[in-house]
Amino acid sequence: MIRHIFLIAIRNLKNNKVNFIINITGLSTGLACVLLILLWIRDEKSVDTFHKNKEDLYQVIANFEVENKIITMDNNSFLLGESLAKEFPEVVSSTVINADFITPKGIFSNQEKEQLGQGIFASSNFFENFSFDLLIGEKTTVLSNKKNVVLSEELATKLFKTPENAIGKILDWDYKWSDGSKKVTVQVSGVFKNVPDNSTLQFDSVVHSDLLKETSRWVTDWKSGYAKIFLILQEGTDINNFNKKIAKHLSTKVDNREMFTLFVQQFSERYLKQPYQNGIQVGGRVVYIRLFGMIAFLILLIACINFMNLSTAQASKRLKEIGIKKVLGGRKKILIAQFIGESFVLSLISLLVAIVIIILVLPYFNTITAKHIELTINLNIIISLIVLLIFTGFLAGSYPAFYLSSFKPIYILKGKLKKSFGDAWIRKGLVIFQFTLAIVFIIGVFIVNNQINFVMNKNLGYERDHILTFSYDGDDTKLDTFINELQNISEVTSVSFINGSILEANDSQSGFYWGNLPSDKNIMFQSPRVGYKFTEVMGIPLIKGRRFSKKFQDDYTKIIINASAAKLMGLQNPVGTLIDQGNKKVEIIGVVEDFQYGSLHKKLEPLILRFRKFGTDIVLKLSGSQTTTVLDQIESIHNTFQPGYPFDFSFLDADYQQLYEAEHKIATLSKIFTLFVVLISSLGLLGLVIFNAEQRKKEISVRKILGASVLGIVKLLSKDFLKLVLIAIIIAVPIGWLLMNQWLQDFAYQVQINWWIFIIASLAAILIAIITISIQAIRTALANPITSLRSE
Repeated sequence: MIRHIFLIAIRNLKNNKVNFIINITGLSTGLACVLLILLWIRDEKSVDTFHKNKEDLYQVIANFEVENKIITMDNNSFLLGESLAKEFPEVVSSTVINADFITPKGIFSNQEKEQLGQGIFASSNFFENFSFDLLIGEKTTVLSNKKNVVLSEELATKLFKTPENAIGKILDWDYKWSDGSKKVTVQVSGVFKNVPDNSTLQFDSVVHSDLLKETSRWVTDWKSGYAKIFLILQEGTDINNFNKKIAKHLSTKVDNREMFTLFVQQFSERYLKQPYQNGIQVGGRVVYIRLFGMIAFLILLIACINFMNLSTAQASKRLKEIGIKKVLGGRKKILIAQFIGESFVLSLISLLVAIVIIILVLPYFNTITAKHIELTINLNIIISLIVLLIFTGFLAGSYPAFYLSSFKPIYILKGKLKKSFGDAWIRKGLVIFQFTLAIVFIIGVFIVNNQINFVMNKNLGYERDHILTFSYDGDDTKLDTFINELQNISEVTSVSFINGSILEANDSQSGFYWGNLPSDKNIMFQSPRVGYKFTEVMGIPLIKGRRFSKKFQDDYTKIIINASAAKLMGLQNPVGTLIDQGNKKVEIIGVVEDFQYGSLHKKLEPLILRFRKFGTDIVLKLSGSQTTTVLDQIESIHNTFQPGYPFDFSFLDADYQQLYEAEHKIATLSKIFTLFVVLISSLGLLGLVIFNAEQRKKEISVRKILGASVLGIVKLLSKDFLKLVLIAIIIAVPIGWLLMNQWLQDFAYQVQINWWIFIIASLAAILIAIITISIQAIRTALANPITSLRSE
């Protein structure tokens, strides 16, 4: 029977070549889009899920309540992990690694070679709780000694040619982190496989956390935030109840920690489910997964709608076949199986074409998404393709199967089958649905691109052009000399530094008191640490007072505030005012205009510039005529002061664009998927126009003989379909506005949704429909009426 259904399906597809081509094109394009999206979603959801303890591996997070907001952070004290493991029976074990801002980076060297490596400080059970595979070494003992180091396969090979040669070898490690530097001697005790791309923890060496404790006394202070804490919890632990138990644990260990609330989040969810706003998890990558998952379903749906529409519209050509089969004893379920079988054959061919399309476009897709996705054939992929085939086959074939098999044979053979008003409107409704989606996509493309253009061109309060940035990993005592050498290059206008990045905005501080309310001490200020000439390099305008200057021998007791901070403090003449910061006094020496610290997802906030004599990130203003020669000069000086460290530079304007990488990806992908949605919708409309023209062939021929013009015939065939597009516009405009208004809420500064966007989107939809309809309408209008009437 299956063979019979398959042969009949092939015969019917051959007999309707135009419909076959339209269906294959639409369905294969739709399936290709769906497969691309599913591959991307699978890759996103794979991040940090390879750990064997993923179900019970949790990270400790803290909400810090300050006067004006709640800040969520994952930095805690090194002492917290051990304390939670001892005092709470739900905790099986704890693992501690360093916070991001103190990630060690430095040169590993022996008598023969030296190699730059980025490491992490970790507790001795790191490889027991995290599934980073050891090639050589035992999980339980590889970090048993604080002088042990475990290298990645790549780093071990670079230093010792093979991983096996590395074991037991002695290395000098001259490393640096944001608050200091140190040189230690370590012994290689193990080698692990290179960290996979789908891990948020990226490193090529692991050293014992006790080394960090020796470097700074603050590491073992309850008030510090030098560590990330990970817990293995008992299987079946009630997380909500556990969070309630640990919420105020910090306040039992140290004074003035009542404003901290601890909770845990499953580590495998951290990548997808962050950031937090005011203590609540909002947005994050999981939103884009849901968004593109919905887009995949809608694209597949409109591709299947084409098949439904064309199958039911072509019913009149198969009425006799259906009637005779029923008279000869063909049961309804047999007919249903036949039509669904045809749908499966079409879906199978479309799926094979879609796989070919995927193979061709996957490199381009990886470029857009910055991924390394591969279409590898394995059991999971095969199962996914079979499920997709079954779903598509049933979705596309179910309605036509039940619709065509429901006709009564006596009415079919007597030619008394009545045209159903409801059936016609179902087909029209499906066309309306398709074009509604297409118009919503077009509206989305315009608004997403307008918002990105707005963000790229907005005045941030500082200059982005011709600003070169790179990290400084050399000796802090030689930083001034290094800056002076750079300043001597003729094309360099000025040089300074900052700890961190003006774009990442990860430097904040509370505890400032200016004599108003005691609660003012709890207000969190953005407070980047910068050096001399920072505001000059960045072109930040000065309102009052002066800038940091060597002339006045400024030190850490001097600060500059922005206009918002001056307003918050209520200081009419802030310059010269002394305010408290902890146990010391700091003096306001100047007020600058507000500038954007961080991305435009956040609003301008009160900010305090803190002076420092050392920094980690160089900011350098060029004259605007930078050439390869200038960069070569800078690199030469960089290599003199930082031997062994690569000259990884970037320009601030390019970094700023990278800051909105997710939005750029959304914009690019939305254009691509909108193009596919419009293509599939147009193919469906074209198919119905062809069928409508075929049905009205005799009427059109008579009209032409009676003197109807080509334009009149085109209008006749077009008007009903254009009405459907107009209805789609009426439905799509409010939906598009609601969806895009919701998307814009993620930005503190938003572009206005102008009325002309909806006009352009509507006109684009009408134009697409007219072009699609005209392809067949003009051809029909130009056909010889005598030929049509003779065939009748």
